[in-house]
Amino acid sequence: MKIKNKTTKSNFFKKIFIKISRLLGFEIIDQGNFYLPTTERLAEENLHQIGKESLVMPLGRTEITRPVKSLDIILRSCGSVNMLTQTKQRIFEKNKSEYTTRTLNSIVNSINHSKELFEKIKLKLTIIDHNTEEKILFSFRELLDKQFFKSEILKLDLETFQKDINRTNEEGKEVSKNQISNMCNIHQSMYLAKDCEDLVYLVEDDYLHNLDAIKEMIYSYERISSQLNKELILCPADYPYLYSNLQKTNIFLGNKYHWRSVEETLCTFLTSKKLINDHWEKFTSACKFEHYPFEKPFHEIYKKELCISPLPSLAVHFTNINSAYGLSPLIDYRKIWEKNEK
Repeated sequence: MKIKNKTTKSNFFKKIFIKISRLLGFEIIDQGNFYLPTTERLAEENLHQIGKESLVMPLGRTEITRPVKSLDIILRSCGSVNMLTQTKQRIFEKNKSEYTTRTLNSIVNSINHSKELFEKIKLKLTIIDHNTEEKILFSFRELLDKQFFKSEILKLDLETFQKDINRTNEEGKEVSKNQISNMCNIHQSMYLAKDCEDLVYLVEDDYLHNLDAIKEMIYSYERISSQLNKELILCPADYPYLYSNLQKTNIFLGNKYHWRSVEETLCTFLTSKKLINDHWEKFTSACKFEHYPFEKPFHEIYKKELCISPLPSLAVHFTNINSAYGLSPLIDYRKIWEKNEK
């Protein structure tokens, strides 16, 4: 009986202590079972509260001062061009539409994996398409019509945007038709991004995402942006060419991944409406003149703004196996390919 009384008293004081800890903003953990009574979760679970706080063991709590309000995903698709600047086959040697389909599948799968997140922030997915077969577009509509989020498929307005393009590139060569349509698609995407509410994810149609990709990018954006008090550019891919040169980098702790500062990306990245507007002329200069490398204007922005990419990769650029701009290292390519078949 005495033991029972002691246990009752112990539980009573424990509950009082937990309530006081919550009121004072302290976090406590039972290291015997990794249970956090103030949040009523286990330490290995997701401890991020969107728009409020980020909790990473054992570093403690980071107050979110830069909450994410919305995410617009803008997917640029083109079913008629296998490889923009190469003649080689992609890994697994399938038709281009297969990569586009699995890219969309991977994004939808990642969104649904994080469905609870979008109970608190707005979400819309837009596809800007050029010359994809109607039967493929029909399958896209069928997939998107079943989802809980808003979506739209737009046709590339080639006629409007191609008038802005200089037909001679930085190397003095004529800009190819495929590159012209690509530049137009980026330009149209930028105009959509300019009018979005908050974050925008601009993505090409050959990036397969893992399930944690969307969640990790949003949570890490909130955490790191709040810590640094600045807007960010997030590239979801860990490109192999970034390991070719010895360069200094900064390491940041995201939600479940490490992130490192990078000075170069391709044309897939997540950023804010604010940064799009702040660097509008530089971003859109890539849509009017073919630089060498193509992404040079973006790299110039990264000298002023922080751009980070995850370790390991959250999304894999499915291009040729030997491309330095493609397959991220230390990834099971077949596994991510097969997981996003449907």
